[in-house]
Amino acid sequence: MTLIPGSARSNAIPRRRFLQLLGAAAGCLLVPQTDASGSDAGSLRHEWTGTALGAVANITLFHPDRGEARSIIQACLAEIARLEAEFSLFRPDSALCRLNRGGVLEYPSLDMRRLLSEAVRFGDFSDGHFDVTVQPLWRLLAAHRAARTVPPQEELQAALALIDYQRIDIGVRRIRFAQPGMAVTLNGIAQGYVTDRVAELLRARGIEHVLLDLGEMRALGPKPDGRPWRIGVRDPVRPDHVLQELDVIDWAVATSAAGANLNILDPRKGEGRALYSSVTVVAPNATTADALSTSLYLTPPDEVEGLVGKSSQAAALLAGPGGIRVVENGIVFL
Repeated sequence: MTLIPGSARSNAIPRRRFLQLLGAAAGCLLVPQTDASGSDAGSLRHEWTGTALGAVANITLFHPDRGEARSIIQACLAEIARLEAEFSLFRPDSALCRLNRGGVLEYPSLDMRRLLSEAVRFGDFSDGHFDVTVQPLWRLLAAHRAARTVPPQEELQAALALIDYQRIDIGVRRIRFAQPGMAVTLNGIAQGYVTDRVAELLRARGIEHVLLDLGEMRALGPKPDGRPWRIGVRDPVRPDHVLQELDVIDWAVATSAAGANLNILDPRKGEGRALYSSVTVVAPNATTADALSTSLYLTPPDEVEGLVGKSSQAAALLAGPGGIRVVENGIVFL
C-alpha cells in the first residue's frame, strides 16, 4: 500500500486485505518491516536504536561516509535529549515539570511555546477531544488505580474542573495557568513534535533517505533505490500480527492505542474510552499525525469523517470490534 496524494474518500476495507506479518519490536504499534531483498544493505546504511521520550526509538539513514553519518546521528541524539529536557513528565527538572509545579514558566523556550500553541490549536481542531490539561485527572486516576480504590465523585469533579486547554496563557515572557492546580501532559503530541524537529535537522544537513521512529514515525524521501519505506501497523489485540503494511515516502505515521488501564482519557467525561483498539494516522508531519491519532481515539465513529476532513491531507485507519475502517482526505490508499 503506497501513499500518494489523491482525492478524499472513506470506506471500510475487508480483513482479508490486512497482511499477517511479524513486527520487529515487541510492544511497538508501528514497526519497520524487514526487506528481504537486501538491495539497501551495506556500508551506506546507518542505524541507531535506543530510547527516546520513554519509548523504543530507531534512526535509519543512508550516507556515503560512515564518520559523517555517525556525527549526524549524534546530533540527532543531542536534539532529542534537549527536547526531553523540555517536555518530559518524568524528569523533575524539565521545563514541563517546573510549569506543572508552579503554574508558571518564566522565559519559556521557543519549542515549549510552539508545542503548547500546537496543543491548543489541536484542542480547537478536535472540538476539545484533544486536551493537554487532562494531567490532573490522570494523576488522580493513577493514584486510585495504584491503591485499588475508586475516586470519590467530589475528587473526580474537582479534577475535571481543572481541565481546559483554553486557560493556558502562552506568552514570550511566560506561560501561565489560569487556575492553581492545573497541569499539562504532552504525551499525545510531544513524540510527534520531537520527530519533526529531528527531521528538520536532517533536512538541513542534506540527508534525503531517512526513516525516523521516535515513538512516531516519519520518512524523509524514499530509500536510495527509490522504493518507499515499509511500515507495519501492529494489531494491539494480537501483537504477533500486523494489521496493515504502509509504503511511505515523505509521510509521518502515528498510532494511538490504550492499554489495559485505558490510559487515553476523555477530558469531558473523566474516564478512559475504548471505542477502538487502535487508531493510526498518516499525515504530512508527525506532530499532526500524533495529535490527530490521539484525538480520533476519543472521537465517536459518526464524527470521525468530519474530523479527518478538517485536515488538508490525512488518512486514518481505525481498528475496533466491528473490523477495520479507513477514512481518507487528500491521501488515497492503493
